[in-house]
Amino acid sequence: MAGDSLGRIFRLTTFGESHSAGLGGVLEGCPAGLKIDELFIKSELNRRRPGQSKIVSQRKEEDKVTFYAGIFEGKSTGSPIGFIIENENAKSQDYAHLKDTFRPSHADFTWEKKYGFRDYRGGGRASARETVARVVGGSIAKLFLKHYKINICAFVTQIHQEILNIPREKINFSEIEKNIVRCPDKSTAERMIKIIENARKNGDSVGGVITCIIQNVPAGLGEPVFDKFHAQLGKAILSIPAVKGFEYGSGFQSVFSKGSELNDIFIKKNNKIGTATNHSGGIQGGITNGEEIYFSAAFKPVATIMKDQQSVDRRGNIITLKGKGRHDPCVLPRAVPIVEAMAALVLADFLLVNRAARL
Repeated sequence: MAGDSLGRIFRLTTFGESHSAGLGGVLEGCPAGLKIDELFIKSELNRRRPGQSKIVSQRKEEDKVTFYAGIFEGKSTGSPIGFIIENENAKSQDYAHLKDTFRPSHADFTWEKKYGFRDYRGGGRASARETVARVVGGSIAKLFLKHYKINICAFVTQIHQEILNIPREKINFSEIEKNIVRCPDKSTAERMIKIIENARKNGDSVGGVITCIIQNVPAGLGEPVFDKFHAQLGKAILSIPAVKGFEYGSGFQSVFSKGSELNDIFIKKNNKIGTATNHSGGIQGGITNGEEIYFSAAFKPVATIMKDQQSVDRRGNIITLKGKGRHDPCVLPRAVPIVEAMAALVLADFLLVNRAARL
């Protein structure tokens, strides 16, 4: 199937469905000699796995990754790295009622129109469970990025109408993992958690925003015209299930300013060229300028809810559909490591591509 791979040199291809025997991937282009820290990879998977708290899906999956190729004596060999994560707690019977019906705002209808039939168990390939393989690939990318001292940190800045009101420059990254919603402010996090809990109790769901900050990115990454850094980053982030919007730098707020107010003025600091401000989000002309990169992704409310909804069946008949199974009332707490993983994959690929930019 086309569209299952990301990257040109550091290239991840994923496979598997929500209720298949497992999900996995093949990661090509990882330089030989990289130490593969499996404990770190497991810790990243634990941040994404279901059942980790009371505000996420209660599907119980250990999400243990098994590597089959590309690693010897704990290091990458330079050949493709193959891995799989087995599904252990799929309850396919919970989805039998969807065999001939379509869930509102899901990929059920569009998938069947494209391929002629579909795996209706948990959404099949369109399920957010597919992202488990992305986190494995992204974890290896993070290990690679450590050699460049590049740090990627994402966190929740909005749940429904509750917004984190702390300037980006004052975010304390150490606070993010101290609460189950992954918001770097305790009081805001508590209010967010209550919103998610209320949505669950009412059989509903809520969306929100995840912001990501990338530090120590070297200047010069990105290609002119079609492969601009932010274009590839946007593509990667928008490929995450439930993401409805992407913006970097000043984003949509920039339309409220004039050029004289928004232009990043170049200065010299610590004997290096930099900018006095960073409205550009660390990217100018599609190429990184050495400043901090920051972007945000908007996630819609989960489509499967426990309320009666009008839909249609395969014959076009109007039906009433009620959601079943185990679903997140809000995907954002578990999506934080996915956002980081996708950003890491894009960065690793651009770093390797850039080695061929000049003599």
